[in-house]
This record gives sequence, structure tokens and C-alpha cells, in this order.
Amino acid sequence: MEMTVECQKRPEGSKTKALRRSGEIPANLYGHKGTESISLVINAKTVQSLLKKASINNTLIDLKINDIPWQGKTLLREVQTHPASGKPYHLSFFAVAGHGKTTVEVPFHFVGDAIGVKQEGGMLDTVITQMQFNCMPDKIPDAIEIDVTNLKVGDSLHVNDIVLPEGVTIATESEEVVVSVLATRASINAEGEGGSEGESES
Repeated sequence: MEMTVECQKRPEGSKTKALRRSGEIPANLYGHKGTESISLVINAKTVQSLLKKASINNTLIDLKINDIPWQGKTLLREVQTHPASGKPYHLSFFAVAGHGKTTVEVPFHFVGDAIGVKQEGGMLDTVITQMQFNCMPDKIPDAIEIDVTNLKVGDSLHVNDIVLPEGVTIATESEEVVVSVLATRASINAEGEGGSEGESES
């Protein structure tokens, strides 16, 4: 997903509380010139619309600073919210152009009906639902699909079992379990009944 957001450079000497009262949300842009940053303001309605569609460290945002002027591809790195109201009161963007691969947060999308659930009465346990990956800004996947169809009771898929899109790599090597099929009372009973039938036949 990619979207465009327009903003302005924050007036020097302006107070953040006064900006918020006037319907503007303070923000910062990092990475466009090394360690230099730009203080910005974005209309509160624009921020509300942005946060309905964008995900932190996942959505590529075309940020347009009208009065400098500057425009470039960025990632939303941080959203600070008010502890009482829960409303956003500060945003941080990171310019990705010229930085090569960047680290993004990508959710997992589990697809298929696991054999262990559908036929054996087990329960699907999604241990990890998202992870950090490295990729070029124009190759950020909306989600990474994990097919659980062939998982039986007691089976699991680990991080290194995931089939990744081309150009996407895991940010941190891990052998953690991503998803598994757990035994339930129903699956244990079914296995016991199957064993009893097998014994009686012999």
C-alpha cells in the first residue's frame, strides 16, 4: 500500500499545545539528509485518515512538504498518543530514498484449513502474527501468507520454514514457532477411539 500525505514545515517558535488546539498535529521527518530532521505540522483530519489506512513500519507514504518544497517516500516510524484520550499527538516519519534496504514490520496472513483442526479436532495456535523484515522500499509486502493446510495435531511451522517473497529477508534470525496445531480434548478422544478400534480389530 502507498499513499500521499501533505504537510507544512512547523513555524519556528510555535507551541505544540497551541498547534493541537488549532487542529494541527506536530511531526518530524528523519533520514532525508543524514541525521538532520525537519519539524512538521499535519492537519489533524489528515492524520486521522492516514492512521485508518497506514501501519507503522509497513506502509510507504509519499510525504509532501508544501512550503519547502520537499517530496519523497517515507515510512511512518512512530505514533505517540495521549495517555488519557488515546488521540495521536506526534508522528515520526523516516525518508527511505537512498538508504537501500529498510526494516519493516509485516503481518502474517494464515491461509488454509489445517488438517489437524478440520479432521482431527485440534486448535490452531498462532504464536507470532507479525515480524520485522528487510527489503527495498518498493518491495514492502502488505502481508506474508503462511499456508497451514498440511499441519496435523502436534505439527508446527518455524520462522525458518516461511517462504518469503523475492527480495525480502528476515531482519533477525530466529527459530521461533510461528504457528502450530495443539491437541484438544476432542482430538485426544478421537485418537483414543481410533486406537481402541485398531486394537479390537487385532
